[in-house]
Amino acid sequence: MPVAYLVEEQANPSADFFVMPALVAAGYHVVRCGFSRLPAATDLKGSVVVFVRYVPLAWMRLVESVQLHALIFFMDDDVLDLHASTGMPWRYRFKLARLAAWKAAWLRKQKTQLWVSTPYLQEKYSQWQPRLVLPSPVGVAGNVCRVFYHGSASHNAEINWLYPVMEEVLRCDEQVTFEIVGGRDVYRLYRGLPRVNVVHPMKWPAYQNFLSLGVRHIGLAPLLDLPFNRARSYTKFYDFTRCGAVGIYSPDSECAAVVSHEIDGLIIPLDQEVWVSAILGLARDKSLRQKLQYNATLKSGVLAREVRQSYLWLIDE
Repeated sequence: MPVAYLVEEQANPSADFFVMPALVAAGYHVVRCGFSRLPAATDLKGSVVVFVRYVPLAWMRLVESVQLHALIFFMDDDVLDLHASTGMPWRYRFKLARLAAWKAAWLRKQKTQLWVSTPYLQEKYSQWQPRLVLPSPVGVAGNVCRVFYHGSASHNAEINWLYPVMEEVLRCDEQVTFEIVGGRDVYRLYRGLPRVNVVHPMKWPAYQNFLSLGVRHIGLAPLLDLPFNRARSYTKFYDFTRCGAVGIYSPDSECAAVVSHEIDGLIIPLDQEVWVSAILGLARDKSLRQKLQYNATLKSGVLAREVRQSYLWLIDE
C-alpha cells in the first residue's frame, strides 16, 4: 500500500473534511505528522507528502533532500495571497505569510500539485492547474464515548488528580472525549491532551440548562480524602442520571452510600491506574453502560420517593 504523509499544524477540519477522505479513497496508508514530527528521510523516499495549508521550514529542508513520488499543497482558504486576508488580525496575517504565502515560489519550484477546496480557488489559481477536492462527511458519532468531570474551583485537588488518569485514557482510546469545567488554570493544565473540551464555569441556572444539552456517557466523581469533602452529599448521582450518564464514584463517599457497585454505577478505589482501567472498560462496553444507566434512573426515582417520605416530620410540626 502506498504511503502518504499528511503534514498539519495540528488535527484540523481542513484535513478531516478534504484531505484524509481523498487520500484514503485513493488507497493510501496515511501517516499524520505535526510540524516537529519528521520521519526519517529513508522512510519518506518514494512517498507522497501533503502539506495542509502551511509549509513548515523543517519539512521544506527534509523534502529537498528526498526524491518523492509527489508533493501536494492543499488549501481551503486563500492562504497564498496576502491581499485576501486584508483586515484580519496582523498576527494571523503574519502567520499566513510566514507559513504559506511566502512559500508559494518554493512550492512552484518543487513542482508541487495544488489541491483546492472550491471552484473559486480553482479558477483563481488556474495557471497552477489545481485539483478540486470536495468535502466529505466527518465520521464521528457512533462509538464516541463522552467522559466528563464537572467540579468547581473547590475541587482543584481532584482536577489535578484526574489529569494523569485522563491522559492515559485518551492515549489508549481515540473514541473517548473528555469534558471538564474550569478557568484558565484548568485550560493550561489540560490543553496538551487531545479531545478535551474545557467549559467555562457558569451560574447554577445556566449549568442546569447546559447539563440537559448534548449526550454524555460517563460521569466522574473522584472525591479525595480531604476535610472539605467529608460534608459532600450525593447530588452528583442525580446530575449524572439526569444527563443519561453512568457514574464512577469514590468509596467512602455519600455517593457510594446510595450507589450499588456494578448495578447502577461503579465504586472504584482511589487508585489512578484502577480508574484508567474502569473508565476504559466502561467506555468500550455500551451494553453495560445502558444497563447501569437504566438501573440508576430507577434508583433515582426510589431515592426521590424516600426523600419525600422523610419530609413527613415537617408536616407533623
